Amino acid sequence: MLLKTVVLLVLVAQVLMLENGLLQKPPMGWLAWERFRCNTNCDEDPKNCISERLFMEMADHLAQDGWRDLGYTYLNIDDCWIGGRDAKGRLVPDPKRFPNGIAFLADYAHSLGLKLGIYGDMGNFTCMGYPGTTLDKVIQDAQTFAEWKVDMLKLDGCFSTPEERAKGYPKMAAALNATGRPIAFSCSWPAYEGGLPPKVNYTLLAEICNLWRNYDDIQDSWSSVLSILNWFVDNQDILQPVAGPGHWNDPDMLLIGNFGLSFEQARAQMALWTVLAAPLFMSTDLRTISAQNMDILQNPLMIKINQDPLGIQGRRILKVLGCGEREGEAKGLGSPENKAASLEVTEGWASEICSALTSWLHSVKDSTGSCSSHIPPFARAGQLMGPGEETHHPTSTHGTVGPLGLEVQDFCTRL
Repeated sequence: MLLKTVVLLVLVAQVLMLENGLLQKPPMGWLAWERFRCNTNCDEDPKNCISERLFMEMADHLAQDGWRDLGYTYLNIDDCWIGGRDAKGRLVPDPKRFPNGIAFLADYAHSLGLKLGIYGDMGNFTCMGYPGTTLDKVIQDAQTFAEWKVDMLKLDGCFSTPEERAKGYPKMAAALNATGRPIAFSCSWPAYEGGLPPKVNYTLLAEICNLWRNYDDIQDSWSSVLSILNWFVDNQDILQPVAGPGHWNDPDMLLIGNFGLSFEQARAQMALWTVLAAPLFMSTDLRTISAQNMDILQNPLMIKINQDPLGIQGRRILKVLGCGEREGEAKGLGSPENKAASLEVTEGWASEICSALTSWLHSVKDSTGSCSSHIPPFARAGQLMGPGEETHHPTSTHGTVGPLGLEVQDFCTRL
């Protein structure tokens, strides 16, 4: 009897764990929310309302404009797609805005080499008031998403209690697994519990979720970017160890291509999210995005760093305060102040050529010694040195620098 009990407990534990083998690198794609929100007025704004047409057009641009080939493969629906539940209790999309259904959209995305993500909420209602996924609907909704051939589920947490979330998120992970379809699971659970232990169990999250929102929703402003970045840095000792292949911290969407960031702020967000090993979900209008913003989002160096198979999240180890002041900062997490600075980096590989790159290649110099570069305001994130594909961990007088091997000599020349 004891042996049977032990075997049963082991089997239950295996069912609760996601173990889907997905998202071994941070996911990349497009998400509707930041740019298009809950615009459901298709009569007056047919091009920009949350609809089948919008997602098909975004899918076309992901496939045609080079995004897919760089790794931006997820096409993610957010809130406001639901029309209700049918007589059997199954979720159905709004019939006017999604006349052919979600399965049709999934097939369309798949035909273009893309994947379709969908949105739900672990509560009575979604954040915008549409039907949610209550505990008694978890299994049914997971089966519905699998039947539609969905590839990712973002499960929000509005209109739910802590007790419901504690039961519901693990239950959904098990239900998704039970469908037999590989569906990546994006959990908003920790954001509703303050993002930190003891209310958030990151060990459990890494077992049941592929990615999770930790903190506040991003808004279209530089102050919002800095608020999120500062929270991640302040809590990096908790957050960094739990990130890695198959389970990622999610600081929310990229604002690049919208209205609230300057050009250099946009570059900085891209670089900062890159070194955080963050999911790279754009939320802009791909039909009208400028060439300048497209270049930022399609920067091959940033994508290569973000998609490093080791999946190590960057951390601050040296912070620039001002001339003569030092505090510990980076695997590229630059100081948030708005002054230009000079950075001198010395490589730690005597026999190899160092490639010193500022965040957007403002200056590049190959050398076997030191490389200096001018870094303008907002562009300090993403400074790196590295020989080819290898990663090293040299130690400087200011401590061990992250996996890209930065060693800072002088962070403090006023210009």
